Amino acid sequence: MKKLLLTALLGCLLKNALAQLTGNQSPASNPTTADSAVLQTDQFNKQTQNGRKWLAGGLAIAVLGGSLYLLTKSNDYVYEKKFKTVNDGGAWRQMDKSEHAYLSYTTTRLLHGLGNWAGFSPQQSVILASTGSLAYLTTKEYLDGHFAIPGTGWSWMDMGANLLGTTLFASQQLVWQEQKIQFKFSALPKTYEPELNARANILFGSSKPERVLKDYNAQTYWLSFNLKAFSQSQNLPPWLNLAVGYGANNLFGPQENIGYANGKVAFDRTDLKRYRQWYISPDIDLTKIKTNSRLVKTLFFALNAVKVPLPTLEFSDQKVKGHWLHF
Repeated sequence: MKKLLLTALLGCLLKNALAQLTGNQSPASNPTTADSAVLQTDQFNKQTQNGRKWLAGGLAIAVLGGSLYLLTKSNDYVYEKKFKTVNDGGAWRQMDKSEHAYLSYTTTRLLHGLGNWAGFSPQQSVILASTGSLAYLTTKEYLDGHFAIPGTGWSWMDMGANLLGTTLFASQQLVWQEQKIQFKFSALPKTYEPELNARANILFGSSKPERVLKDYNAQTYWLSFNLKAFSQSQNLPPWLNLAVGYGANNLFGPQENIGYANGKVAFDRTDLKRYRQWYISPDIDLTKIKTNSRLVKTLFFALNAVKVPLPTLEFSDQKVKGHWLHF
C-alpha cells in the first residue's frame, strides 16, 4: 500500500513538473522556479496527508471491525435472537467497570494518536477518536445483549463506564491539549491452591495471557497524575507521576464465591472474604521522556498504557501493606 501510494504521488509530481517544462505559456504567465517548487511541495504534502487519512481510517476499521467479527466467530460466543439487559452494577466489586473505563480511555487514546499521525486537526482527532471508541464499544455491548450465556446482556453500567473513559481522555485533550491524568493498567498472574485454581480456570482461563486479561484478582487499574502539570514546579521532572490504584481480591464469582453445575452447587468458597484494594505509588509518564528516536517515541506511547512497577502502599481489609514492586 505504501509503495502504491508513493508511486501515485511521484507520478502526480512528475506530471506537474513535465507540464511546467513543456507548457506553451508565455514566460510572464509561468510561475517562478521557486514558486513552482513550493506549489509542487504543497501538492505532494496534501496528497500524502490525504493518503494517510485514508490509511488511518482503513486501519482503524479493519482492526476494530475485525475484532468484533472474531468475537462473534469465537467458540465462547453463543448468539441468541432475544435481546436482553442485565443489572450488573454490583458484580466483581466493580472491577469489570474499571476495565470498561480503561478500555474506552485507551481505545480513544490510540485512535487519537492515529488521527494525529494522519494529519487531522487536534479537535478533529479528538472527535473522531471519541466517536470511534464509543461506536466500537457500543457495538460490543450490543453483541453482549444477544449473548446466550446466563448472567450476560446489555449493561447500562458498562455503557456508563465506557462513556466515563472516553470523556476522561477527550475532556483533557480539549481543555489542556494533554493528558495530565492518565488511565493505566497493571497485572500479575496469581498462584492459587488447587480448588481455587480449578475455579479460576473456568472463570478466567488457564494460560498466563488469559489470566492477565481476565483475572480481576490479578489486576489493578490506576489514575496516574502528572505532578509537574498540576504543581507547575520547575524542580520536578516532567515524567514523574503519582498514581492511585484500585483492585480487589478473592473474587471467584460475579456476586459471591459460588459456582453451579447442572443446577447444583459445585463450588462454594463463601468463607473467603471478598475485599477491595487501594494503592498509591509513584509512576513514570513515558511520553515525557525526551528522545530523538521515532521508534522509541512510538514504543513509549504504546507502553504508557501500563503502570510502571514501583514501590507501592496498599490499603485493604483494614490493613496497610508495603510492596517493593507492585504489578
